[in-house]
Amino acid sequence: MRSRLFALSALLSLGLLTACTQPTTQTASTHRFFHIQLASNQTQPVSGRLLLFAEQANAAKAGAKDGKVTEIDANPFFPEQVAIAAQEVDRLVPGQTIDVDADMRAYPAAWSKLPAGDYLVQAVLDVHHNYNYLGRDAGDLTSGVATVHLPADDVPTLKLDAAVPAHDPWAISDSMPANLRDAAKAVHQQAQPIDFVSPALTQFWGRDIHMYGYVLLPPGYDASSSTRYPTVYFTHGFTGNKDRLLRPMAYVQAGMASGQMPPMIWVFLDESSATGTHEFADSVNNGPWGQALTTELIPYLESKYRMDADVNGRFLNGHSSGGWATLWLQTRYPKIFGGTWSTSPDPSDFHDFTGPDLYAPNANVYRKPDGTPWPLVRDKGKVIGTFEQFAKMERVLGPYGGQLASFEWVFSPRGKDGRPEQMFNRDTGDVDPQVVAYWHDHYDIAYRLQTHWPELKPDLDGKIHLYVGTADTFYLDGAAHRLKAVLDGLGAHSDIRFIPDRTHFDLYKVGNDRFGLFKDISWQMYAVARPQAESKLKVNQGR
Repeated sequence: MRSRLFALSALLSLGLLTACTQPTTQTASTHRFFHIQLASNQTQPVSGRLLLFAEQANAAKAGAKDGKVTEIDANPFFPEQVAIAAQEVDRLVPGQTIDVDADMRAYPAAWSKLPAGDYLVQAVLDVHHNYNYLGRDAGDLTSGVATVHLPADDVPTLKLDAAVPAHDPWAISDSMPANLRDAAKAVHQQAQPIDFVSPALTQFWGRDIHMYGYVLLPPGYDASSSTRYPTVYFTHGFTGNKDRLLRPMAYVQAGMASGQMPPMIWVFLDESSATGTHEFADSVNNGPWGQALTTELIPYLESKYRMDADVNGRFLNGHSSGGWATLWLQTRYPKIFGGTWSTSPDPSDFHDFTGPDLYAPNANVYRKPDGTPWPLVRDKGKVIGTFEQFAKMERVLGPYGGQLASFEWVFSPRGKDGRPEQMFNRDTGDVDPQVVAYWHDHYDIAYRLQTHWPELKPDLDGKIHLYVGTADTFYLDGAAHRLKAVLDGLGAHSDIRFIPDRTHFDLYKVGNDRFGLFKDISWQMYAVARPQAESKLKVNQGR
């Protein structure tokens, strides 16, 4: 998420909090106020989105190790466990105290309506406006956790006196198996960083736009040799970025080093941006990311590394938002890529957008036609979050980087205010049919296949591979079923697999191997690029 501050300063449309002093006691209204002070140990003024988090004290302590609570934070998988309030802050200076109205922008309700009792409360200043995507990030300012009784006549004070430290992207977790820890160390030494300034994206934004990632070379790679390798372009899901790629890179490194995966070049791409995931789609809001990848970055990489550099040697793999991105790239650029292995992709048919049919008359993403809530998050069949809860929590946390807003930055037409038009009303859940019509014509993958199959078939038939769990956490199996029906109706050759009882987060597990699906996918890719050599390798390994 580079250049975030510049983009946000140009686009931010919310009113800013003034620095005037508010009353020091609770006003006659029922609104709940908090004093927020920037500690004098800070050296310069700060701006950002000020977030307040409150959780009932007993519940917070019960869920903490030894009952010691050091952080209160939102959790979309428990959407109403923590109350959230937010307000924009402009140039808060060290030592200054301002008052924040915890009823003005609040979720799940105004704080004055919270049940009476003791709460643990914490303040966070999201200085980069990226909390909706990354959570607490380096440089964000936090207060300590305070115990507050609500309601109260006095106005509690929270002091922003600590900064979130930078995360070491190469830090190796103790939970990683020994072979992956060794592989992670090798990746740190051997992975080739990508920092490419895209001419097309730079022209679109009017400033340098970088494309980031890593190139992971196979064991024995020799730049002076005539040997070339098939190449896999991998991209992450929502909340990922170039600093969160170590674990999949370590797994691929360990797989190739042990001979359990074939020797290929893996390109790990960062698809994060200030607006969420750009998904390598050409967009009127995010810019020409697909064009930049296929006409700029890939030719650059193929000129630098010993890649096959042909359609039968370029493959795609991605999960979740990355699954949609790779499915989109394969169907949009079938002459460039030799196959996609997309896992748990975001909706590819908007007749089932995690459940709601966006094309239905009077469509609503909050309520089904019978008035019951549309679920959005489940765990083994149990609903743990609704579409409405998710959307309204995201709105309070901030206007940038959230999952639902991210879809609009990719799929929607640009509004008169320069921002993407919203697909649905955040208050009511009502779908805007004109915006959905734009989504349909430009980004509904199933529709694209139906309408362009005769011209796509020669270059695309047999190249679509998709895996999704029947218990997918975000109900993404529904759209995959619809995509399969479309492809089957066209007589297309595809490989779409529904893995019984797998969720969004354990799909890659094979036996005790958490990332085992990587192995199967890599050999399928290698069979396309090296059919004879791949068969021989499998025989030698006793596969």
